[in-house]
Amino acid sequence: MEGAEETALLRKMDAYWRAANYLSVGQIYLMKNPLLRRPLKRDDIKPRLLGHWGTTPGLNFIYVHLNRVIKEHDLSMIYLAGPGHGGPGVVANAYLEGTYSEVYHEISQSERGMQRLFKQFSFPGGIPSHAAPETPGSINEGGELGYVLTHAFGAVFDNPELIAAAVIGDGEAETGPLATSWHSNKFLNPVHDGAVLPILHLNGYKIAGPTVLARLPHHELRSLLEGYGYKPYFVEGVEPLATHRLMASVLDVVIAEITGIQQKARAEGFKTRPMWPMIVLRSPKGWTGPKVVDSVQIEGTFRAHQVPMADMDKPEHIRILERWMKSYQPEKLFDQKGSLRPELAELAPKGDRRMSANPNANGGQLLRDLQLPDFYDYAVKVLRPGAAQVSATTVQGQFIRDVLRLNEERKNFRVFSPDETASNRWSAVFEVTERCSTAEILPSDYKVSPDGRVMEVLSEHMCQGWLEGYLLTGRHGFFSCYEAFIHIVDSMFNQHAKWLEATRHIPWRKPVASLNYLLTSHVWRQDHNGFSHQDPGFIDVVANKRSEVIRIYLPPDANTLLSVTDHCLRSRNYVNVIVAGKQLAPQWLDMDAAVKHCTLGIGIWDWASNDKGFEPDVVMACAGDVPTMETLAAVDLMRLNFPDLKIRMVNVVDLMRLQPASEHPHGMTDKNFDVLFTKDKPVIFAFHGYPMLIHKLTYRRANHSNIHVRGYKERGTTTTPFDMVVLNDLDRFHLVMDVIDRVPKLGSRAAYVKQALLRKLIDHKRYIREHGEDMPEVRNWKWSGEKFGD
Repeated sequence: MEGAEETALLRKMDAYWRAANYLSVGQIYLMKNPLLRRPLKRDDIKPRLLGHWGTTPGLNFIYVHLNRVIKEHDLSMIYLAGPGHGGPGVVANAYLEGTYSEVYHEISQSERGMQRLFKQFSFPGGIPSHAAPETPGSINEGGELGYVLTHAFGAVFDNPELIAAAVIGDGEAETGPLATSWHSNKFLNPVHDGAVLPILHLNGYKIAGPTVLARLPHHELRSLLEGYGYKPYFVEGVEPLATHRLMASVLDVVIAEITGIQQKARAEGFKTRPMWPMIVLRSPKGWTGPKVVDSVQIEGTFRAHQVPMADMDKPEHIRILERWMKSYQPEKLFDQKGSLRPELAELAPKGDRRMSANPNANGGQLLRDLQLPDFYDYAVKVLRPGAAQVSATTVQGQFIRDVLRLNEERKNFRVFSPDETASNRWSAVFEVTERCSTAEILPSDYKVSPDGRVMEVLSEHMCQGWLEGYLLTGRHGFFSCYEAFIHIVDSMFNQHAKWLEATRHIPWRKPVASLNYLLTSHVWRQDHNGFSHQDPGFIDVVANKRSEVIRIYLPPDANTLLSVTDHCLRSRNYVNVIVAGKQLAPQWLDMDAAVKHCTLGIGIWDWASNDKGFEPDVVMACAGDVPTMETLAAVDLMRLNFPDLKIRMVNVVDLMRLQPASEHPHGMTDKNFDVLFTKDKPVIFAFHGYPMLIHKLTYRRANHSNIHVRGYKERGTTTTPFDMVVLNDLDRFHLVMDVIDRVPKLGSRAAYVKQALLRKLIDHKRYIREHGEDMPEVRNWKWSGEKFGD
């Protein structure tokens, strides 16, 4: 395309860009008079102005240029707006493409529809100022979490036809997650993956100050990006038509390079990691907006970041706004009805090729169920409770191995972990796949391949972001992590949970596969790492989210873990957190009993109880594998020393069962809770995490004042497993002493037993100091309750 034809197209694109800018300004400022058919008045303007203008014109500029190459090359592309508050632009373009009106019929392609579009933005009962779930085409809200690149790469793994255009704000580029996520290109295989087109948008400023990358000398910035493994193309300009021309020519080169890389790899097989192209767009902050307000420069400064004029009670500010909006020439962009003029509307792609309507941005449309093996095939034989010693996550890893195997052809399941797959006992997966890497692979490397489906990188942020992008585009995955360090992604989890909660109320958003966590290497078995690796608090963070989307499971053994894992992989639109130990541990339930127990989520273990259906003297409750073992050991001691004591043993797998039914879909009615825990008997509760969480979940219950919780109390060190529970008073001896203190009927023997237990604790401490390991009687404990008559 040359000469007059090229110039005519670029002028049309400039008009489309002006239309997007006009709609963006209108969303920030107006609630009436959307087409300025009469002079602008204060009553036309929102009483409270919220929104961000500074990054928006750059986002709109990029969007119209991507539309051109999508149409010319029939590309499948999605748009990820990394700048956090670029929502006005993303919404404006979805509206111009018609998608917004298709999913929200009241926001029609008319003057009335435009007024509603404007009024709803950052308005009570309306939409947020970012590219939220309500925005068609969005899978990324953007902002200072810095996950736009990880979302983009996650979206294109196993998605060979997709290009994810990831616009990176220069403020966002300062975040740790974003800085690390440049390395995602070392995991992208052009044979079977799609492509990510990073577009670093430099407009110079954050909220109130300059950005780091915008102030780097050109050669330093180029060297930095080349060092990350990219081939950067620079588009810099202020004058619109010249910048349009430069952007168009660069995009043509970039798309040709991406296509060439993919065609070569798919014809010849993967040879070496390519240098993927990227674009650096440098444009003024608040481009095309007011240059000066109240004698202060706005365009090109940090002052353009949010609302250029906030005090609209000043008549001069109203006149500036009117001149600004009219500078886009709305009468040439929209017809009398208020629709975009046909000659401009034709610039947008059609149907599913519109970035706002691409099915990958509504991944539930593409979701296919996993083919799952029968988890009964992996069952651990439990001839009697406590007899077998098994690593629960090792068994789970064998199940996950076969999930990978069964879905190899579909390529819709991956495993994500920060260098911990083997450590977390999932080594079985390496029987069917490898760790993914498209970087240099040495002969000494073990199970590393460009075709690997295990995504390991020592960044929890990248694992989380990749998995979110993978799930939101219609696939499945599992994230295994050390329990103490999953906190690194607290904020990312928060945003994903909020995203899922919002989508439950958006009919056109189809359910996606749940985000599944395995948290292991947990607090109670940090024998060598010590205090730094001891923190069970992620489940507290999760429990704070809306009940519609969160589930927390603490399976006590391998068979319950298998049942829970199968359930989680079948679920949709949840965040499932599974906490399970990886070390050898006693096994309690055969598979039939495990499935029944997990289905109920909570239950009485009759074989460990002796109340025989009558009112117990004490309820021994537990949640978590180590608390379960210690509780059973305590029950063992009590039945030996107090054979007349009526004990009820209650185990909790689904932590949310403790909440009232009014608070969580899995919650129990008060009546059912009282059946398990009684209305007035002491409850000694051994819990995996911080004790206050149990109190929080049960504070409304009739018997809450009698619930005494033992859990992690932030006492840790490098020590033995049993000594760890002793440090936090969660051990069997302390549990028995709790019973003695709370059950008056035990008689004179109680004082003797308590003194004996205290001596045991002293002996244990002495033994640890001398031998550095648990006492043999502790280390070799087996459940012996059957001798007291089940």
